[in-house]
Amino acid sequence: MSTTKTFRDTAFSVLDLAPIVVGGTAGEALRNSADLARHAEQWGYKRYWVAEHHSMPGIASSATSVVIGYIAGQTSTIRVGSGGIMLPNHAPLVIAEQFGTLESLYPGRIDLALGRAPGSDQVTARALRRGPDRNGEDFPDQVAELYTYFHPPGGARKPAVRAVPGEGLDIPIWLLGSSDFSARLAAHWGLPFGFASHFAPTYLLPALQLYRSNFEASQHLDKPYAMVGVNVIAADTDDEARRLATSMQQQVLSLLRGMPGQLKPPVDNIEDMCTDYEKAVLADRGRYTVVGSLDTIRKGLERILEETKADELIVSAQIYDHDARLHSYEILSKVFE
Repeated sequence: MSTTKTFRDTAFSVLDLAPIVVGGTAGEALRNSADLARHAEQWGYKRYWVAEHHSMPGIASSATSVVIGYIAGQTSTIRVGSGGIMLPNHAPLVIAEQFGTLESLYPGRIDLALGRAPGSDQVTARALRRGPDRNGEDFPDQVAELYTYFHPPGGARKPAVRAVPGEGLDIPIWLLGSSDFSARLAAHWGLPFGFASHFAPTYLLPALQLYRSNFEASQHLDKPYAMVGVNVIAADTDDEARRLATSMQQQVLSLLRGMPGQLKPPVDNIEDMCTDYEKAVLADRGRYTVVGSLDTIRKGLERILEETKADELIVSAQIYDHDARLHSYEILSKVFE
């Protein structure tokens, strides 16, 4: 492999959307997430992140901080966090208190990764943000306010508003994005950066270049640290993996058609279900998706590491059957054992 990055010096983590499958319930989805997290811990994954989405019938992680607490309580060593918290949906003080509580309960294991998108459609965003002025434009100010709750200025005079728990706790803050906005911000503040290339691959390489070339060392990070989102669907054979991946593809089609729903069972005829335009969208979104057996997965991830020089890969696997999803992550763990 010609890249300077190898599997041995690349961290692997899990991004979980807590999928609610057709015929399933949110409770089952969350219990499956806890089961996957316990296995991921055993298999050597570095962290387990859950994502904030709202008004999505197929995603059970809307109350993200609550889910993080549940997952952390079901595990013992793996880092647990948000991938991410959509900060404009919340008051920074509330997030500081929530994650201060989580860090107090599970010290040294909590990550706080932040995004500025609503995590849903605009109607739901208005319901969350309660006004047209909460459009994410003040995201840098919100991040700065949140940081100050954890690290208030020195001196004898205490701040007027304090996060308890939260104040004085060293909770890693990440910035996430699918464009250059958060890349610039993460570089300026010397924070780790994660790119959502598992669903928005177009600007990944320019954003990584921008982040690395403009990075300013901070008290938290002395050099750039880039995480790249990928979809990995692994199975014992390439054919079986391709079939499992049709659940994820159907989910993308549902979003394209404005009809988000629960995660559907795999099908044999996904090509027959798509227009030419939809096939093109699936192909574009699949640029950082790897589907296949162990050897195929290894080769695909080598290509992605060669291209991105990522410090960490965070892996999503939208698979209908829970046992098949477990097996997919188990196969992947053999790549970096």
